[in-house]
Amino acid sequence: MISQILFIAITLAAIALFSFNLKKVIRNIRIGKAADRTDQPQKRLMTMIRVALGQSKMVVRPIPAALHFVVYIGFVIINIEVLEIMIDGMFGTHRVFNGLGGLYNFLIGSFEILALGVWVGCAIFLIRRNILKLKRLNSPELKGWPKSDANYILITEILLMTAFLLMNAADAKLQALGAHHYITAGAFPVSQFLQNLLPGSESSLIAIERGCWWFHIIGILAFLNYLPYSKHFHILFAFPNTYFSNLEPKGEFTNMQSVTNEVKAMLDPSFTPPEAEAGRFGAKDVNDLSWVNLMNAYTCTECGRCTAVCPANITGKLLSPRKIMMDTRDRMEEVGKNIDKTGTGFEDGKSLIDDYITREELWACTSCNACVEACPINIDPLAIITDLRRYAVMEESQAPASINAMLGNIENNGAPWKYSPADRLNWAKES
Repeated sequence: MISQILFIAITLAAIALFSFNLKKVIRNIRIGKAADRTDQPQKRLMTMIRVALGQSKMVVRPIPAALHFVVYIGFVIINIEVLEIMIDGMFGTHRVFNGLGGLYNFLIGSFEILALGVWVGCAIFLIRRNILKLKRLNSPELKGWPKSDANYILITEILLMTAFLLMNAADAKLQALGAHHYITAGAFPVSQFLQNLLPGSESSLIAIERGCWWFHIIGILAFLNYLPYSKHFHILFAFPNTYFSNLEPKGEFTNMQSVTNEVKAMLDPSFTPPEAEAGRFGAKDVNDLSWVNLMNAYTCTECGRCTAVCPANITGKLLSPRKIMMDTRDRMEEVGKNIDKTGTGFEDGKSLIDDYITREELWACTSCNACVEACPINIDPLAIITDLRRYAVMEESQAPASINAMLGNIENNGAPWKYSPADRLNWAKES
C-alpha cells in the first residue's frame, strides 16, 4: 500500500508540474499578435497527418529519416505500456493486461523489438553527433546547452530502454522460478538474451525488476517535465505547428493591412480606412510577431536542415535560420520570466533585433524559402526575418546602401534600376 501511495503521489506531482510549465509556455506564445489560421481545416488536418505523423519531409535524408522513424514509433508505442504500468502502480497488480492472452504476448514481444530499435537508433545518433561530428550538428549556435540537451535526451532514452529490457528479463526469470506475484505472461524475444547476466536468487531478481520498473516510470515522468526546457518539445508541438502552418504558396508575402488601407486611400479619396489601434510596422521584439511565429520557435528541433540548405550560410555569411528560431525562443523565454517577476508592461531595454539577431544576419537572407522547404515540421524562419526587416526599413529607415538605392529607384523609376522607365525598351530597338 505504501508503494501505491508513493506511486500516485509522484504521478500527480509530475502531472501538476508539467501542467504548470505548459501553461507558461502557452502564455509565452500568446505574447504574440493574433493570426487567423482556421481556414481550410481539412487541408490543415491532412498536412498535419502527412508531415507530423507521417514525417513525409524527413525522407530527403533517408538514413536519419529511417533512424528517427524507428525511434519515434518505438518510443511512442512502447509508452503504450505505460497504461499498464499506471494501473499496476495504482492497484498493486502485476501485468494486469495478461488476460489478453496471445495478443499480450505479441504486444510485449513487439515492444521489446522496438525498444532494441530505439536503443540502436539513439546510439547511432550519439555517434553522429559526438564522434563523426556532422557539420550541421556541430554549428556554433549549438555550443553549450543545445548540444548537451540533445545528448541528455539520447542518453535518457537509451537508459529507459535498457531499464525496460532488464525489467522484462528479471520478470521472465522470476516467472520461471514461480515467484509469488509474478504470473506467467508476455513474450521476451530480446530480453531473454539478458537473463544470463542476471543473478539467480529470487530476492536479487525482485530487486532488479522493481528497481527497473520504478526507474522506467519515474524516468518517463521526468522526461515529460524536461520537455518544456528542451528542444524536444517538438514531440508535442509538431502536431499543432503543422496544423497551423502557412498554406499559401511559398514566396507569397503578406501585406500589412494598415499599409494596404493607406494605399487604398491614396488611390480612392472616397475610401475611409477603418479605425485601428496604432501599431508598429514590422517587428522589433517578440510581442510584435504573431503567435504562430512564437509557436514555431518552441517547436524548432534544432536539426539544422534549414541552415544546411541556406545559400547565405553555405557561402559563409553569418545567417543561420536555425539560430533565428533559437534566438526567438530565448528572447521569448526572457520576456516570459520578466512577466513572472514584474507583470506585463515591463520594459527591460532589450529587443529581438540587435540584442539577439543582428542586422547582418537579417540582410544576408535571400528570401529564397529554402529553409522553409527543408524544415521537417513546417517552421517558417523567413516570416520572422521579413518582419524584422520591415521594422528596420519602415520604422527606422535603416537598410544597407544597396537596399536603399533599390528602394529609391523603385520610388523614382518604378523599377529597381536607375535608368528612366522611358529607356526600358531600348534593348529591343538595338536588336
